[in-house]
Amino acid sequence: MARVELIDVSKRYGPVEAVSRVSLQIEEGEFFSLLGPSGCGKTTSLRIIAGFIYPSTGSILIGGQDVTTLPPEKRDVGIVFQNYAIFPHMNVYDNIAFGLRMRKRSREEIDRRVRSALEQVGLTGYERRYQREMSGGEQQRVALARVLVTEPRILLLDEPLSALDKKLREEMKYWIKDLQRQLRITTIYVTHDQGEALTMSDRIAVMKAGRVEQVGSPREIYERPQTRFVTDFIGQSNILPARVLAVGQRQARLALDGFEVRAPARAEIGPGQHVSLVIRPEHVLMGAEAERQDLNRVRARVSKETYQGSLIRYELAVGQYALIAESQNTLQQEVFPLGAEVTVGWHPDSSAILVE
Repeated sequence: MARVELIDVSKRYGPVEAVSRVSLQIEEGEFFSLLGPSGCGKTTSLRIIAGFIYPSTGSILIGGQDVTTLPPEKRDVGIVFQNYAIFPHMNVYDNIAFGLRMRKRSREEIDRRVRSALEQVGLTGYERRYQREMSGGEQQRVALARVLVTEPRILLLDEPLSALDKKLREEMKYWIKDLQRQLRITTIYVTHDQGEALTMSDRIAVMKAGRVEQVGSPREIYERPQTRFVTDFIGQSNILPARVLAVGQRQARLALDGFEVRAPARAEIGPGQHVSLVIRPEHVLMGAEAERQDLNRVRARVSKETYQGSLIRYELAVGQYALIAESQNTLQQEVFPLGAEVTVGWHPDSSAILVE
């Protein structure tokens, strides 16, 4: 049974539909991310799960129980907000103990569980510190400990890394994922950052304008995007117009500006149909690397070259279209000057077909 289910959930504010007929299943112990731009409905969906907002239509189930009309304190969920919401007049110990005291737990149980939570988040010895005496990352850990100490069934995280600098964000996303894996707690994470979602998640729901565009593993979302929005939102992609020549059981043959190429087949395409071919820049090979027989191969001209340290980014003219390639900057890697005519190739399975 799914630990958390959203069944045809919508939320309207007057004529505005912030969430539109969203249905999701989040499995027990899963790290599930709601990913999308500002205003796409991801935070509203999280707050509906938490019980801070009631849906206009649809149902919320946790552990098989319908909690749609239950208040937050009856749902056994813990939420960490974007701003942490740590009480500045309380020290770390009292911040973490607050929820247990509200639940009338004994002094011995509170002490045991607070110290266990501090150990879980790596803050043993910080009991007497105040908010002003801690870094952003340490404050975030306190906010997590305050939630974990109540032993919720579901952990909800609302963009918890957005207030941190880039270096600390990188460190904390791995730390949060490692902690979740250790505790095996069902976690729903809201973010607009594609890198965070790809790194941390078991599965991702990409949202746009209140609707779910695609649900899948990070690899599925990145390598097999189902819509143009998902393709554009997750990383950078080459999106080239093509025409379907034939569709086999596993592969389709496409015409791409005078070249014939192959890509994984989709059930809803047929000969003569106009589609888009998606190729990630890192999958595009150039020169001798592109001469293998199992690759799609086309001729191109180098129209732009940009040095990016660990990468060299090429813009290639393939007929009337532009194709971006990213090449690792190593001593062994061939470098291509502006204007050079080169063979360009990519494996058919590293591309995807979009149906407009």
